[in-house]
Amino acid sequence: MEQNNREGDSVADGNFDLPTKKTINFFPPLYRQRYSFVNDLVNRHKPKKVADLGCGNALLIQMIKSHSCLELIVGVDINEDKIGSQRCKLSPFSGDYLSPRDLNLSIILYHGSAVERDSRLRGFDLVTCIELIEHLDSQDLARFPKVVFGYLSPAMVVISTPNSDFNPLFPVVTLRDSDHKFEWNRKQFQTWALGVADFYNYSVEFTGVGEPPEGAGNVGYCTQIGVFRKIGAPETASCAAEQCGEHVYKVVYSVSYPSLQQREVRRLALANVVSRQVQSLRQSYVLGRSAAQSGDRQGPPTKGNGLTAFSGPVFTELEKRNIEKAPRPFCCGREFCVPLERLLAYPKVNRLCDDADAMRALLEGTVRLSRDGSAVTVDLQDDDGQ
Repeated sequence: MEQNNREGDSVADGNFDLPTKKTINFFPPLYRQRYSFVNDLVNRHKPKKVADLGCGNALLIQMIKSHSCLELIVGVDINEDKIGSQRCKLSPFSGDYLSPRDLNLSIILYHGSAVERDSRLRGFDLVTCIELIEHLDSQDLARFPKVVFGYLSPAMVVISTPNSDFNPLFPVVTLRDSDHKFEWNRKQFQTWALGVADFYNYSVEFTGVGEPPEGAGNVGYCTQIGVFRKIGAPETASCAAEQCGEHVYKVVYSVSYPSLQQREVRRLALANVVSRQVQSLRQSYVLGRSAAQSGDRQGPPTKGNGLTAFSGPVFTELEKRNIEKAPRPFCCGREFCVPLERLLAYPKVNRLCDDADAMRALLEGTVRLSRDGSAVTVDLQDDDGQ
């Protein structure tokens, strides 16, 4: 059941001369078209939990993991070495810590077979089987619907498989990959899919990717796709079932991404945004005051609140009014002070925290606060006197 064509190494994922000397050009490559199809589905339907059976090199997971709706992505493959080598591509980057997600996201890679039951995959929003079923022998193919549609019972299933009606367009092709056990034409795939959908209470729609070249006749898409949707409310696995159920898969890799739901991540993100805003306000104040003291009428333009008007974020009229109504920054000796209420008026800060008391608690120990804790303070001048 190993999926060998996930990196585009099957005959259909390249460019090949037809017997008539024409060339089939798939752009983007066919495997990327398949992943883009799933990516668009995720964008439209906003699933929280997605499982990719036969995940191979985890390229699909890499593509979809940036969607903000996702909270759990699972990959399963029978080739342990292949999936284990992908951990560096799935680990959070520095940018994920600088701009953390709103929601928690966990990615788990399992070593296992798509025809084995594991209760940790029950009740997902979406299960994808991209170029998988053609790798199953007859016994595994018979077990596949029982496990995926019957036991896992996700809200949606996407299955892609080669369309053998397209194969005559390739030179001397019987099967597109040496590991394929079969390749169905459109009628065979649709007959199987409709039978599965009817038995397990799903609807199914047929489409595909990989347009045939002009003049090729009615051969259909190079890759045929079935999109199955559960009829009625999808089943969800209870926590008890997940903990006490069948766990046959082996965890190869697991990672959690930083999110604003994690207090320490929110605290650091808030401190970073607040520090940037305070320094921007301090710089505006210093430049505006210097221009006023020197009598430079051509100095930096100033707003009505005495702060320099630099190009920056574009605020809505409501946001502008909220900022103008908020307490203004002020100087206290050699310190420049920005009231917390002022900072809360800025959208980037308000997104992270909308309450002064909660903000004070989160900022404690990360920035300098005034004695009464009502403002963030910084030195009016930097060490270089700017």
